[in-house]
Amino acid sequence: MSIKNWPARERPRERLLENGAASLSDTELLAIVLGTGVKGRSALDLARRLLEAFGNLTRLFSSSLQEFCQHDGLGHAKFVQMQAMLELSRRYMREELEERDVMSSSELTREYLRARMRHYPHEVFACLYLDNQHRVVRFEELFFGTIDGAAVYPREVVKRCLHHNAAAVIFAHNHPSGVAEPSHADVAITLRLKSALSTIDVRVLDHIIVGSKDVISLAERGVV
Repeated sequence: MSIKNWPARERPRERLLENGAASLSDTELLAIVLGTGVKGRSALDLARRLLEAFGNLTRLFSSSLQEFCQHDGLGHAKFVQMQAMLELSRRYMREELEERDVMSSSELTREYLRARMRHYPHEVFACLYLDNQHRVVRFEELFFGTIDGAAVYPREVVKRCLHHNAAAVIFAHNHPSGVAEPSHADVAITLRLKSALSTIDVRVLDHIIVGSKDVISLAERGVV
């Protein structure tokens, strides 16, 4: 039966309008994003099959176009819809972050970095440049590597901090393995960068390591 023939109180869109998005399941929210189903299968059926196939939202949203389109009824249009929704959510979080002092919005900062970086199949090192009031000036991905790591060059970090006239900076990088626990190399490069940036009076506030589920702060570990 088509969703439009269901009782109004059971339709995902109507339930969202009445009770809010938080009241819906992952399957129901995904069905709204997909918009329509395919012949013989409603959007809700399609959403349920997708989540069963990929296992969870993380694997689904990080899937490639080819992986996504291998499933019946799914093509470029629905992949584009899903990726556009994901990017809009990241931009919304970035705008929220830019309007606040990141030190008083540490949870939002971590969630933004996690949403931005956890899906990468390779390691990426990024900088969150801040002004004197700890407001975001710019987020920039600087170094890209393999699944095992990315080479980080302190001289280039210094140059980019000067370019953005940053007063402070937060480093971030992801662990493609999904495990956020910092390595000895992570600690060592943090200390090297902190030393290099002290020569131009740029404060290092934190180094955030992003895993698939966890986010670890080196400041909280006493490294910074």
